[in-house]
Amino acid sequence: MGCVSTAVAQHERQVLGIIPSAFTINNLVGETCGKEIKVATMQERLVMMMELSDAFIALPGGFGTLEELFQMISWAQLNIHNKPIGVLNINGFFNGLLSFVDHAVKQEFITPRARKILISATTADELVDKLQAFRFESDPALSKLKWSPSSSQKEKLDLTLRL
Repeated sequence: MGCVSTAVAQHERQVLGIIPSAFTINNLVGETCGKEIKVATMQERLVMMMELSDAFIALPGGFGTLEELFQMISWAQLNIHNKPIGVLNINGFFNGLLSFVDHAVKQEFITPRARKILISATTADELVDKLQAFRFESDPALSKLKWSPSSSQKEKLDLTLRL
């Protein structure tokens, strides 16, 4: 992430780092070259990323990258957001993952409509073009879901002890 943010900043573009405060201990993530927002949890980070981003691009990475990628895909599938999501498939890094996703479609665990949520390209220019051309197709059954704060509040339980 540091190399990408540095390159972006060198080209006079906006850099925003949303960093869980635990990562700032002992300078684990290094110095941020743009604006930095510290959050308490990884979940808070994901929510803020979703709210502030126009699109999501995953570069080759590990479990954290995959977790965030699939979180954004599942949130799109559930109509929590409708922003484009892509992987930059450098040197075929994501080939196995894309094959797995296509296999899940063939096995009917992922719908063809949901499969369209994940965009891939081998070059940055191609990926940006595809992300800009992306038009979200909502699943009619899931489009009825309401994700407003009032709909997600749980009913309070009466935990009064009565003797």
